[in-house]
Amino acid sequence: MPTLIDVGSWKIRVYFGDHNPPHFHLVCSDGRAALVAFDDLRVLDGDVPAQALAEARDWAAGNRARLIDAWTAGR
Repeated sequence: MPTLIDVGSWKIRVYFGDHNPPHFHLVCSDGRAALVAFDDLRVLDGDVPAQALAEARDWAAGNRARLIDAWTAGR
């Protein structure tokens, strides 16, 4: 599973061939994590600090092609 971005307090990871819908794993340095859908950036599962979620959503909104490439790389 590649880490696409690591800012220290949170990172975004994508598992190859993970279950649908396409999503990324937002993992925080405090151990909390969430699954976030690519299409509308909604939280599918988990709980993370609001600041980390906002920053990760901002990054993801500008990097959807990179997320999709990572998602499909293992297929």
